[in-house]
Amino acid sequence: MILAIDTSAGTSVAVVDGGHIVAEHSVADTMRHAEVVGALILQCLSSAGISASQVTAVVAGMGPGPFTGLRVGIAAADAFSVGASIPLLPMVSHDGIAAAHFSAGSRGPITVVTDARRRELYWSTYSGLNADGLPERIAGPNLAKAGEVPLTVLGLSPQILEASEVPAGSLALVAEKLLSAGHPFERYEALYLRSPDITLSNGPKRVVQ
Repeated sequence: MILAIDTSAGTSVAVVDGGHIVAEHSVADTMRHAEVVGALILQCLSSAGISASQVTAVVAGMGPGPFTGLRVGIAAADAFSVGASIPLLPMVSHDGIAAAHFSAGSRGPITVVTDARRRELYWSTYSGLNADGLPERIAGPNLAKAGEVPLTVLGLSPQILEASEVPAGSLALVAEKLLSAGHPFERYEALYLRSPDITLSNGPKRVVQ
């Protein structure tokens, strides 16, 4: 029973069990992650008809995503993991978008593109599904100026797939397959891909008289 949380774009939470999405709730707003993530977790548990103690692992979407929003979901997943004493499974958020695309029957290479703000885009390229039915990421995640996402990657000309949301359910399904196949997960490292918009102060400035 896997709980997945992703706030790399909007906020998406899902519960997956045995290859099926049993509950998924999302809010597209990209500014209210902290306000809605707790409620979405409770809604998913309620919709799935389970208690927090029945969750066996937590997926955390590690981005790429803007600093403030992304860290909300990672912190929520980390807190749930620690509180329930269950594993935290770090995932690249774009993998969920690619998995949803390929599960709908689409074939051929794609480049997943999401908004990075500041007139920039995050992108990851996938060649298709591998032998384990997992999206095969061959490049990225990377950051590029709008209009500068490469049209050719490793000799392939992938379809550009622009996405505004990351489906937590698809991300959890990928995690479930990774567990089943015995593959490693990503490092526990938020993929901001650039410095935060706000930086800590170095302390008060000296006043020279």
